[in-house]
Amino acid sequence: MRKVALVIMAAGIGSRFGGGIKQLAPVGPNGEIIMDYSIYDAMEAGFNKVVFVIRKDLEKDFKEIIGNRIEKIVEVEYAYQELTDIPEKFKDKLEGRTKPWGTGQAILCCKEVVHEPFLVINADDYYGKEAYRAAYAELIKEQDETEAADVCMVGFRLKNTLSENGTVTRGVCSVDDNHMLQEIEETYEIERRGDYAAAVRDGEEIRLDLDSPVSMNMWGLKPAFFDILEAGFHEFLSNVKKDELKAEYLLPRIIGQLLKDGKARVKVLSSHDQWFGVTYKEDKAAVVTALGGLVERGVYPERLFEER
Repeated sequence: MRKVALVIMAAGIGSRFGGGIKQLAPVGPNGEIIMDYSIYDAMEAGFNKVVFVIRKDLEKDFKEIIGNRIEKIVEVEYAYQELTDIPEKFKDKLEGRTKPWGTGQAILCCKEVVHEPFLVINADDYYGKEAYRAAYAELIKEQDETEAADVCMVGFRLKNTLSENGTVTRGVCSVDDNHMLQEIEETYEIERRGDYAAAVRDGEEIRLDLDSPVSMNMWGLKPAFFDILEAGFHEFLSNVKKDELKAEYLLPRIIGQLLKDGKARVKVLSSHDQWFGVTYKEDKAAVVTALGGLVERGVYPERLFEER
């Protein structure tokens, strides 16, 4: 069986691990957290390796809460995202900074432990089964080597990614008739208004179709992409000014720029599943209710992994 990895970005979940951190709040009927459902769906789709991207200071608690359980049922590796893990010549950029360098650095940290096609997800997002099946089918395809990076992205319907408890930020995608990404625009303060969504872009309010495809940071990549990330990270750090203490090397922006430069091809895979997340503390109750409903309908067993 071909090896395909699931990379879970969990380095930003906070130092009070398990003590009220919203991403790690139990949401399943037996105390499962969102990551449990993500791993279950990925394994069901065919993924056979899990890579957790965490911080060193979280390692002990992380393994106690989820890592030690998961490594009994699937191959597990760890990658560590640290603020200080940058080339020596850029160490002067660390002065006064407390924030890590973003999702691009998080994925780059996996270079030594990921040698197969892989899917990137957020630790605190529930994506649904359809997304993993579509991504797995795409990642196991044989593709010709070209100068352009072959990337896939799972696109969700905007209406399935909104919160009832406040506005959200989404990467709104333009997709051609061949399901190829043309552009991705970061769009802020999105909220539902009846049969459409309102949002802010470039300081102005705009109207969005509720069926617009959006990115939820679910990217399918190949190992060759690490070289692109590494070169880009050097360029990013070269251009960061010392007072830009919150500048981040972000995966959507990286891929968006590669797309503009003709250095990437991005296939958009479609999912009609409902996305769940804990953007706001108040979202937890809705997630618990939604997952409880999925268990009642038999989409998930009451106890995950018990039959494996």
